[in-house]
Amino acid sequence: MNFSVRDLMPMLPEIFLLAATCFILIFDLFLSDRRRHVTYLLTLAALLGCGWLSFATITGGAATYTMHGMFVDDLLSGTLKLVLYVTVAAVLVYSRQYLHKRGMFRGEFFALLLFATLGMMVMISASSFLTLYMGLELLSLSLYALVAMQRDSALAAEASMKYFILGALASGMLLYGMSMIYGATGTLDITQIGLLLQAGVGNSTVLAFGLVFIVAGIAFKLGVAPFHMWVPDVYQGAPTAVTLFIGTATKLAAFAFVIRLLAQGLVALAGDWQQMLVILSVLSMAIGNITAIAQTNLKRMLAYSTIAHMGFLLLGILAASMDGYSSAMFYVVAYVITGLGSFGMIMLLSRRGFEADRLEDLKGLNQRNPWYAFLMLLLMFSLAGVPPTIGFYAKLAVLQAVMNAGYTWLAVVAVMFSLIGAFYYLRIVKLMYFEAPVDTHDIRPALDMRVLMGVNGLAVLALGILPQALMSVCLYAVERSL
Repeated sequence: MNFSVRDLMPMLPEIFLLAATCFILIFDLFLSDRRRHVTYLLTLAALLGCGWLSFATITGGAATYTMHGMFVDDLLSGTLKLVLYVTVAAVLVYSRQYLHKRGMFRGEFFALLLFATLGMMVMISASSFLTLYMGLELLSLSLYALVAMQRDSALAAEASMKYFILGALASGMLLYGMSMIYGATGTLDITQIGLLLQAGVGNSTVLAFGLVFIVAGIAFKLGVAPFHMWVPDVYQGAPTAVTLFIGTATKLAAFAFVIRLLAQGLVALAGDWQQMLVILSVLSMAIGNITAIAQTNLKRMLAYSTIAHMGFLLLGILAASMDGYSSAMFYVVAYVITGLGSFGMIMLLSRRGFEADRLEDLKGLNQRNPWYAFLMLLLMFSLAGVPPTIGFYAKLAVLQAVMNAGYTWLAVVAVMFSLIGAFYYLRIVKLMYFEAPVDTHDIRPALDMRVLMGVNGLAVLALGILPQALMSVCLYAVERSL
């Protein structure tokens, strides 16, 4: 087997992050609790190094394959990784004060977070069923441990156990589907599978069964109905810092997961998986938006909101066109930006011994701090799809792609469910501006968190007023990679 250092160049960010994580994990053993901030700074430095390496190796040309075609470095993977680094760094900044006050500001948290990030990077650049599954399992195992990080919380332990059991079941279904596709085509290479299926290779019955299992596995990882059972329990039971990570960063990897499998490997079977995605999308928008209305826990409400938004994301995928894929990419980036601020606000309002995760905790926020109330208003408007926030243009782009693909009725259904969903977002605005405050404690977040929250909230507005640049980046990345 011929192998050279040049073969490692496309994988430099992953190699660097693995080495950095191992170093941080060992270095942290020699630090006292008072010097734990050094681990935090090293973790941010590791992400910065990954960002520099990814930016330095990103090319606008043809995709670069390595490891015998199992790993790909293209514009889509480079763009998603850069967004991922920024997202994980924001999670760390939002979480610092929260973790300190709950005794979770430890090296294990940072190491698990970086290993999960490494798993997502592998998923984003996977060009083989083997590497795709390895990245997925590295991510999943790290998340199971992160959810249970709060050792004295029975709710966290229960959420982790549910997540582990259902995750193992979904991984089994996904692996079984991949094995059937492998049996029908004789290869694990995603690009080769796409070419073979377009040439008519493979038993149609075996391919159909394999596709069903793969779509079921994808549905679980995205958290769409009817495979959504884990989402509300995990979001509510996990520490809010972990919920923030699961609710934002993992969605980028899940999007890449779907694109690699359906848009690249199984595009010849688009007629079949489009029908499945239509059902999953409608169910998710219905169950997510309707069930969210009855929630009194803010994290649980945002969990059902996530289910509905992932249903909306599937609309862009099922369009099975470049416009559809790019609109779905724009949608997931917009959701990540908004999700960061939404869960970040919960941590900003929380304090030692108090989780601001109930709807009534937001009552009278405008009287306590008008600036944070305004930022939360922008975030809720974006989730609801109200102009001129980024959420409005994300939904508009997806609806246009669906209509261009001939699913006008589906676009109408999506708009109707969005109107239903606007109720529980606007209810939060009503609580903040028209109710008397229940909690009267001063809101005193750290300076870095205050700055990030302001930038996050204003980005939702600025990218909504000027969305063209981000839309163009998404479209260019998709066109140059698929």
